[in-house]
This record gives sequence, structure tokens and C-alpha cells, in this order.
Amino acid sequence: MTLSFSNPLTSPITILHFLPNSNPPYKYLQTHPSFSLLSKCQNMEDFKKVHSHFIKFGLHNTQFALSKLLEFCVTNPYGDLSYALSIFNTAQDPNHIMYNMIIRGYSLSESPNLAIDFYERMLFSGNQPNSYTFPFILKSCGKIMDTQMGKMIHGHVFKVGLMCDVYVHASLINMYAQNGEMDDARLVFDKSSQRDVVSFTALINGYALKGRVGDARELFDKMPVRDIVSWNAMISGYVQVGRFEEALVLFEEMRSVNVTPSVSTLLSVLSACARVGELKLGNWLRSWIDDHGLGANIRLVNALIDMYAKCGDVKTARMLFEDLVEKDLVSWNVMIGGYTHTGNYKEALAVFHRMQQENMDPNDVTLLSILPACGHLGALDLGKWIHAYIDKHYQHLQNTSLWNSLINMYTKCGAIVAAKQVFQGMKSKTLASYNVMISGLAMHGNAYEALELFRKMTEEGMKPDDITFVSVLSAINHSGLVDLGREYFNTMIQIYKFTPKLQHYGCMIDLLGRAGKFDEAMAMIESMEIKPDGVIWGSLLGSCRIHKNLELGEYAAKNLFELEPENPGAYVLLSNIYAGARKWDKVALIRTFLNDQGMKKVPGCTSIEIDRVVHEFLASDIAHPRSNEIYKMLDEVDRLLEMAGHVPDTSEVHFEMDEEWKEEKLNQHSEKLAIAFGLISTKPGTTLRIVKNLRVCGNCHEATKLISKIFNREIIARDRNRFHHFKDGSCSCLDYW
Repeated sequence: MTLSFSNPLTSPITILHFLPNSNPPYKYLQTHPSFSLLSKCQNMEDFKKVHSHFIKFGLHNTQFALSKLLEFCVTNPYGDLSYALSIFNTAQDPNHIMYNMIIRGYSLSESPNLAIDFYERMLFSGNQPNSYTFPFILKSCGKIMDTQMGKMIHGHVFKVGLMCDVYVHASLINMYAQNGEMDDARLVFDKSSQRDVVSFTALINGYALKGRVGDARELFDKMPVRDIVSWNAMISGYVQVGRFEEALVLFEEMRSVNVTPSVSTLLSVLSACARVGELKLGNWLRSWIDDHGLGANIRLVNALIDMYAKCGDVKTARMLFEDLVEKDLVSWNVMIGGYTHTGNYKEALAVFHRMQQENMDPNDVTLLSILPACGHLGALDLGKWIHAYIDKHYQHLQNTSLWNSLINMYTKCGAIVAAKQVFQGMKSKTLASYNVMISGLAMHGNAYEALELFRKMTEEGMKPDDITFVSVLSAINHSGLVDLGREYFNTMIQIYKFTPKLQHYGCMIDLLGRAGKFDEAMAMIESMEIKPDGVIWGSLLGSCRIHKNLELGEYAAKNLFELEPENPGAYVLLSNIYAGARKWDKVALIRTFLNDQGMKKVPGCTSIEIDRVVHEFLASDIAHPRSNEIYKMLDEVDRLLEMAGHVPDTSEVHFEMDEEWKEEKLNQHSEKLAIAFGLISTKPGTTLRIVKNLRVCGNCHEATKLISKIFNREIIARDRNRFHHFKDGSCSCLDYW
């Protein structure tokens, strides 16, 4: 049957209708107007209309037309694999081209095993696989980690004589490499005469994936010709194993031979810059990206945001973020992660809240970035919301990182019971899970629980690492258990054969120093195989302040000044020791020195979360919108404290001034302002949780114990070192901190 259409600008077009089982010449099919319509399709709705045209004119009765329909569904970004399958199933006798299309589609899908099923159907149908079939079927074997099937396909390749095909050869190497069979991959490479840039790159990629960058580099250096893909494989290989400096050196070598970087190159190099803080090269890359018209590539902009944030230039990172017209999930993640990485936790929370307002759903990467910010700020309400979100969307996630982060968040927010519930509810626990739980118990002063968990962990056959022992010794330190400290320190060395690191020595020297065992602490310092750092001398100096050991304090301070000459905290600690000995002239000398050097003590800052908003206070702060109400409550607190017999310990104020002024200065410490705000902002009986950036002073510690009793509130405070649970006039630390 023939249909004619007339066109006023051209002669009439004759369109043939093709009958079933007809085998029309290619020239008639090639010029059919329906094929030009197919090339213009922009979505599946358009495609289905064109498909109906194919049916109308009988084109669906030809294998050529069906293969073209399949090609659109499989290769076009607007395609639909399930629709392709329905078309395939209408074919009476599919040829090898149609099988290849379906195999290709499944190899690129989330169900690559179905590509292998179709390959078997293809063989049973009598169709012979060709050089187009094998790269995709081998790709599927690599994705599903089926080495046995891959070896069987390898045999088929050999049988049909395609071992010399460059793409099949490279696909075989890739398949073995993805399955971790590097010896087999190398054997395929060595036995072939087709050692071109494709096969070299395939093997380099395989070595890089296995972390064998030495082998990869040896092969890379032997390449007679390198293309951009080869350079990318080697650079990304270095980045994957954390050898970032070598990645950057190789990139400079690539530039020196005038190879133009691709987007993949730029992404790898920006990642390396982010990890080593190479801002100068990062700035050059940004200029290069703009100069070459790639400034609109969102993957590159996201990588730039990540690089700038991790290099500490959060201002530029935020500018790039705000300039994005369309932000994807990665954009939000790198901005939040950048703020968390640089310690800008409030900003991280603000971006996360904005992300929610713009209806962008977080993923596990987002949550892993925002949970540490919740922990550092004590933002428990937001942390609980995230926990509920994880329970709803990631309950069956195999990766334990999210659950470990939840435990860490709860412990840092003072909710140790919730942390233990998450830990106990984990179906499988890793060493990291035990470490974070033991560390949390240590922070809360639950030494015996931490040691019991350590015992349980070892009984279950899990071997501790050096991080485990830092947590165990920290728990012992917070409880002042000197004998147990010695026992576990020796166990670590003698039984588990760990060489102590600075953190282990730090815990022990702090434990001994705070117990007043200065001779033993100094003996340990002198016997260390590594040079003591500022933390060790600082902890010894802090112990000297507690025990008023002026002579040793001066010695510790001298060593600390040599290591950290610009650390004002060291000078302040020594000043405190002098003030305790009433050597006001030396206090004045230190104050003058600090002023002359422009060094300032880190101000005390306390935060409290109310209704998912974190409020921060400094000493004598009047910046809060409810400042008048806060100070009225503070006056009431001071009145009730005085009635309860509390007398401020003015020796904590290390300046010469009237006692009345000293008392006023103590009464306006940041933690007391935060507590006063909590009292006016929550219902009676509500637990208050505060976070301070410095060690809580003795006066505030005594006052908070009484406040908990007077107002019948549990107050959970985290200072720089540990947690204090105040309840009914006492503290969980038993006044040992």
C-alpha cells in the first residue's frame, strides 16, 4: 500500500508501507521521513508518537527500524530501558544488533546481571556475539564482581577470534582489574601484541583501583604515547590513595608537556588541592576554568567550593555557592562540609536549615557533615531530628558511619543514654563503633563502664587499636584512677605491642600530674622516645596550677613557650600560678608582654540550644536580644545562691582589684549567662545543656551544683575536657576535673 503527501515547495513524497517479513533495501529505509523525526525527539512522549508513526507505516516489521528505536531508548538521556525491552519483545526474530542494544542498556543500568541473562539468550538464539557485544558484557561482569563468568566470556572472546580487538582487549583487562584479579589482568596485557594507549590505561586504572600506585606509575612511565585519559588515571590513582602531593607534581608535569586538562583532571587536582591546602594552585585552576568557558560546569564549581572551604577560604567558597543559579545536592553538601571542616559550626547549621527551607532532601553525606556540627554546638534537638530522619530513610544502610556519627553527636550533646541506645541497637559494630562509644563514656566520666565495654570488645575477638587506648586512658584519667592507668598503659605496650604515641603519654602525664605525682610524671617525660609536644607540657603546667607547684610550673612553661611562642594560653596559665602565689608583679609582667605582643586570651564562650536555635554568650555579654531579662534572672540566681550560703571564690580572679569587683566578674561568666537564659526560656524541670569552649572554673562549678538543687534542674555542661552532670546539688565528676 502506498501513501502520497504533497508539499507546495517540493515534489510529492512517496511513502511505502512495509509488510511483515519484508526485507526492503536499505536505501528505502534510510530516506524514510520517520527516521528524521526520531532524530529530533527530546523526550519519551515525543518518542512514543514517532513510534506510532513507525507502526503506521509498517517500519516495526523491519529489524533496521526496531534497532534504531532500541538505540534511542538505550543511549539517549531521555530514553527508557523498560520501553526498549517492550519493543525488543515485539520482534519475531531479533538480530545481533538488537541483542547488543539491550545488553548495552543493562550493562549501564543498576541491574547489570540482566545483561548476562540477555547474552545467554543471544547465544541460544543462534546470534553470534561480536566486538560490540563483549565490551558491555565484560563491563557487567566487572560491576557484579563475577570473575567466573568473566573468564567464561574470555573464552568466548578467544573462540571467536577477537583477542586482538583493542576495545575488547581493554575491556578484558578492566574486567579482571575490577574483580581484583590483577595478575590475570597483567597476563592479558603481557600476552597481547595490542599494547596501545587504551590497554595501558586500562591496566593503570586497575592498579590504581587496588591502591598499587607504584605498579601503575611504573607502567605509566613505560607508555610510548599518553593521552589525557592516561594522565587522568594516574593522577586520580594518587588522589585515591592519599598521595596528594605526588598527584599535584604529576599534574605540573602534564602541564609542562602541554596536555590540556579535562574536567576529570580538574576534579582530581582540585580534590588534591583541598586535602593539602594548596590554595595557590587552586586559584590558578579557578582562573583556567573561567578562561576556558567551564565556569558553568556545576561539578567543577562544587569542587572549587570544596577546595576553597577546606583551604580555609570560606568567604570565597560561600561566594561561589551563592553565585550558583541551580544548586544540586553536592553543592549543599560541600558548603555544609566546608563549614564543619573549618570549625564554623553555626554557619553549617544555618546552611542546613536553608537547605531544608528550599525543599532539598539531605542524603547520608549531608548528615555525616552536619552531625559533627550538632555535636560541637550541643544542638541536641536538631540531632534528634536527624536521628529520626535516618531511622526513616537509612534504617537498612550497611555503612556504620552514620550510626557512629549519631553516637558521637549524642555523647557530645550530653545525651549519653541515647548514645548507648544507638550503640546497643546496631546490628553490626565495627572497631570505630566501639572506639566512639568508649570515648563518649570517657568524656562523661564513666570510667568503669568504658573499661567494661573494652573488656567485652576484646572478648568478642575484636582487636583494639591505638585510638581505643587513647579513649580508655582518657576515661581512666577523667576519674583519677592512677593504678588502673599504669595497668592499661603497660597492657597496651606489653600485650598489644603498641608503641605509645603522644596522645597516650598525654593522658598518663595528665593523670599523674593531677594526682600530684610530679616525680613520676617527669620520669615518664624524660623516658619518652618522642619529643613531648605542647599538649604534654600544657597538661603538666595545668597540674602545677592545681597543686601550686611554682618551680616545676616555670620549667613546664619554659618548654611550652619554646614550642608554642604565640600561644597566649600558656602565658595565662603561668600567670594564674603566679597569681595563686600572690606574685602580682610577675602577673603584671606577663599581662604587659601579652599586650605588647598583641596576644589575647581565647575568650570564654558558652552556647545553649533552645528550640533548635543555638545561642552563644561571652562573659559580661549584653548583645543578646533578651539581655535585660537574662540579667534580671542572673540577679535572682545570685540572690538565691547567697541565701543558700554560696560565697564566690575570688581567688579565681587573677587581678588585683576590690573583692566586690571580683565577685561581679565571677557572676557574669558565660556559663552563668547561658544558664540564666535557659531558666527563662524553658519550662520548670527541663534539663539544660550547655557547651563551654574552656575549662569550667571552680567558682562556676560550685555555683552550678547549687543552681541544680535550687531550681530542681538537671544541668549538663560540656567544657573543653569533659562533661559535668549537675543534679540535686552534686556533680558527676565528684569535683575531680
